Amino acid sequence: MLNESSNHFVPTEYLVKWVTQDWEREQMLRLRQAVFCEEQGVFQGDDRDDIDRIATPIVAIACVGGLPDEVVGTVRIHQAEPGIWWGSRLAVAADYRKQGNLGAALIRLAVTTAHAQDCHTFLAQVQSRNVPLFRRLHWRSLQEIELHGRPHHLMQADLGFYPAYADGATGFIATGRIAA
Repeated sequence: MLNESSNHFVPTEYLVKWVTQDWEREQMLRLRQAVFCEEQGVFQGDDRDDIDRIATPIVAIACVGGLPDEVVGTVRIHQAEPGIWWGSRLAVAADYRKQGNLGAALIRLAVTTAHAQDCHTFLAQVQSRNVPLFRRLHWRSLQEIELHGRPHHLMQADLGFYPAYADGATGFIATGRIAA
């Protein structure tokens, strides 16, 4: 599909899955740096932290001709203590933020795969501007907080809307207009 406003090709299919290959991890880290360091200025130079050592990274990969081409979205999940999981570092490349609901697809895989691993509580610290998206996806705000000098909400997913899905390494195909 051609984006008429920019005259550049916009994929209509995205593979949403756990990171399983080196090129996916490299592109994911570059995307996080572009969003959190360069664009938003939340971190200086690099956004990596100790959670990256234990987290399961998830990516949305734009597909061309049915083949994975480029990482355009990411999130990571980790279990902080038995049954309590967290999502963090949700990012979608600027050129893809208007191409459907990639953020929603990443959130869906994050929560459903944690749910398949005995998650009973799934939490995230969400930038205030993203709270409406999370509310539409059946999350509730537990409290307003400040993180990295910015307003956030501590939010919790309603696991009743996220059936367990155990095959995060395979993931799923999402189309340009992803149903939430």
